[in-house]
Amino acid sequence: MRTWQVERRKRTRHLIELGGLVVKAGIVELTNEDRPIIYGALLWIAAELRSHEAVHARDTWASKGKLAFAAEWHEDDKTSEHSGGR
Repeated sequence: MRTWQVERRKRTRHLIELGGLVVKAGIVELTNEDRPIIYGALLWIAAELRSHEAVHARDTWASKGKLAFAAEWHEDDKTSEHSGGR
């Protein structure tokens, strides 16, 4: 496989993973897939990250994200225990 193909696949996977986070957060469902709303929200996040409150925003959002991932992993563990380890 050519280098450009490998790089393109990496980029595609990366974009799919990022899009998955938008779905996982419930944003797609909550906005009824309204792309201008989703884009506007992302622009608002970017503006926050450029502001004087950037450190606070990063810390807050990182904490919330880590807690959500941990809760999800915990739920996955409980589910696999109840399904016989599958």
